[in-house]
Amino acid sequence: MSRNLQGFKQKLIRLRRGPLVQKTYKLAFLILGRLPKKKNLVVFESFHGKQYSDSPRAIYEYMKENKLPYDMYWMADRRHLDVFEKLEDVRYVKRLSLKWIFLMARAKYWVTNARLPLWLPKPKDTIYVQTWHGTPLKRLGIDIEEIHMPGTDTEKYKKNFLFEASKWDYLVSPNAYSTEIFKRAFGFDRKVIESGYPRNDFLLNHNNPEKVEELKRLCGLPADKKVILYAPTWRDNQFYAKGKYKFNLKMDLEQMKEEIGDQYVIALRMHYLVAEHLDLTGYEDFVYDFSHHEDIRELYLIADLLITDYSSVFFDYANLKRPMVFFAYDIENYRDHLRGFYFDFEKKAPGPLVKTTDEIIREIKNIDENGFTPMNRIEEFYKQFCYLEDGYASDRVVREVFKSK
Repeated sequence: MSRNLQGFKQKLIRLRRGPLVQKTYKLAFLILGRLPKKKNLVVFESFHGKQYSDSPRAIYEYMKENKLPYDMYWMADRRHLDVFEKLEDVRYVKRLSLKWIFLMARAKYWVTNARLPLWLPKPKDTIYVQTWHGTPLKRLGIDIEEIHMPGTDTEKYKKNFLFEASKWDYLVSPNAYSTEIFKRAFGFDRKVIESGYPRNDFLLNHNNPEKVEELKRLCGLPADKKVILYAPTWRDNQFYAKGKYKFNLKMDLEQMKEEIGDQYVIALRMHYLVAEHLDLTGYEDFVYDFSHHEDIRELYLIADLLITDYSSVFFDYANLKRPMVFFAYDIENYRDHLRGFYFDFEKKAPGPLVKTTDEIIREIKNIDENGFTPMNRIEEFYKQFCYLEDGYASDRVVREVFKSK
């Protein structure tokens, strides 16, 4: 692309995201939002239109499989249209396009797992279903004592969060623990659907060797090796710009490959906010980058072991009752300065906490030699956080929001 064309494209992007366009869209919403709602129109979005995934996907697929009489569309970020273009029978619309305005303004239902644009007014008769995207370990919303993110400060962040949450009509919760935190952290006083997470239905309903083998083949992973899923979270204070976070891979891949590469491969899954494009040259047959894989649920199923840190992925992976290792090399800083935790992570984590590559390898070899026997605290963890997960969470959410209408 020529420099002039690139510059023109950047100007268009800045214009589209600028205050004039936002004011125009907001005015259009205020006008169109007064029109009668299309009672069977539902719009879905996952991670700001970047993915076809998570609980919105599970709810959408449940409604489609059960042939419910709804007209359904997905909202797609124009930078991630390739995700939706390859999907069969999934109708999607470019975010911030004219069609998007009309659909969002006329839809009876919005279903998403993250916050929508702050300037977007919710029409009076629209039902906004917020599924959120994880059981909380790290502090959320107004519970965060000090904000380290770019483009905001603590007071502004909390005010904006409460304003967004005031638009929600339903909030999906995976367990009683999360319900209590969500209500307080989001200042939410409407209907909480304590159902388990719809996104975990897939894990409960497809956890069998045949499905795992099929997914490994589709992902291009060797059938004769075990899979380690490494899925770390982002750090609030390590960023390039608003919404684009850095990540320093502290794991020594050379050492990992040398010591366990004959038996294992690593499936790498970065957080959707992380902007890094890691150079994996020389590790092509050992490390596979699935950061842009459409849904992490397939990666959970094919993983024999999870390595994470403070990401909420471990609450979901726990449903499979497989081994987990927590690579918490910066736990003191993360716990005491960046976010803080809702419970004593070191005591309740459903697996060992390690800080070095040597320790990671030691834990993996220990599992290989002695097998995996869940500790008592893993069973306790499961009973507190996973007790509602039975493969029918989507059914419970749909019955509450849609079938009763």
